Amino acid sequence: MEAYILDWLNLLLRWLHVITAIAWIGSSFYFVWLDNSLVQPTDPELKEKGVGGELWAVHGGGFYNPQKYLLAPRQLPEHLHWFYWESYSTWLSGFALFSLLYLFNANVFLVDRNVFDMSGSMAGGTAVAFLVFNWLIYDAICSSIGDRPNADRLVNILVGLQVVVSVWAACHLFSGRAAFLISGASLATIMSANVLVWIIPGQRKMVASMRAGQAPDPIHGKRGKQRSVHNTYFTLPVLFAMLSNHYSMTYSAPHNWLVLLMIMAAGALIRQFFVLRHKGVYNWWYPGVAVALLLAVAVGLSPMMRDKPVPAALHHKEAAAPVAPAATAAAEGAAKTDAAPAPAAAAAAAAAAAGGFAQVQQVIEARCIQCHSAKPTLMPVPGKGVLLDSKEHISQHAQQIYQQAVVQKSMPLGNMTNITDDERAMIGKWFEAGAAVN
Repeated sequence: MEAYILDWLNLLLRWLHVITAIAWIGSSFYFVWLDNSLVQPTDPELKEKGVGGELWAVHGGGFYNPQKYLLAPRQLPEHLHWFYWESYSTWLSGFALFSLLYLFNANVFLVDRNVFDMSGSMAGGTAVAFLVFNWLIYDAICSSIGDRPNADRLVNILVGLQVVVSVWAACHLFSGRAAFLISGASLATIMSANVLVWIIPGQRKMVASMRAGQAPDPIHGKRGKQRSVHNTYFTLPVLFAMLSNHYSMTYSAPHNWLVLLMIMAAGALIRQFFVLRHKGVYNWWYPGVAVALLLAVAVGLSPMMRDKPVPAALHHKEAAAPVAPAATAAAEGAAKTDAAPAPAAAAAAAAAAAGGFAQVQQVIEARCIQCHSAKPTLMPVPGKGVLLDSKEHISQHAQQIYQQAVVQKSMPLGNMTNITDDERAMIGKWFEAGAAVN
């Protein structure tokens, strides 16, 4: 029952997060487009009112004429619409989802002892610290340098370096899947904090000055604009990081930090193309370089490249023990193992070639039931509510087993139980032969 409730919480939080993210990103993209598409008004009345740009548009059967003032209208309307709950709701729902899935199961989802050996509580604390310190460092860069004349380029370079260091550190501390998510969450935290700490407060100060009959300080608009521009370039990298957990080929790569940085760079370049396009400028170098980066990543992660022979000196690092007998598998599943002796390795290879259900069940008992049994040893409740501790359950979830363990190679999570390629191949042959359990 507990697993069922957690699945519903997961579903509802994820749904809420996607809905609010669509609202936030949609409004953000719209205003970037609008800001870059405005034209100077020709109507003398509009110029007299202080309008610096306008646009005529048609949508849904209606005509719209948005106008932007050079600073602000001479008299503020009674009601102003503020765009901030989209940002806050997205971050709050995202952090709640991150807490439910990752922080409450840190030992399983955050920790990969082949990357960095730490406890679950230490990993959870480090993950939260990552979000906080990334914001503090970013804010220090913008606050200390951003107000200087012509400082945007230097600020952008320093923020870019911060992202590189942050991604590298995350991928050397956390499991690959968690590192990608935390890197994206760090940028998303910066984006939402920009709205909370700088953009909205600056706008409120401008409104308060105008209601008091004083001229608003333009520095607030300049600061808000700088942070808003950063937010628009962070958007596509964040979206990839949030989606990456479905594509283990990216986060499980040997140099996964470089993979993430290259894809993030491609996203930022694509965004730059569209920002310029809104202004009527078509610079095809930006999407061209972005496509080249994505192709380089795709080729680098291809089976042809990843399946190259490993030097003999590295064999001892990648070898894993053969499937343990069912009686001892649960106790030994999560432990690190040394290379198997030649006779045992030959036996495992022979079993893999056979691909019968008895051998498949032995693999599942050794590598999977630590998280997928009625009383799992690595999680408080069965992962996703999936049980694999009987042949009936294995038959019921055969398609999922094949997808996750053979095709995507995303399970076992972080390969904490050291499943081998031969064992994955065994499961694949069993499934492709009809997944019989007799």
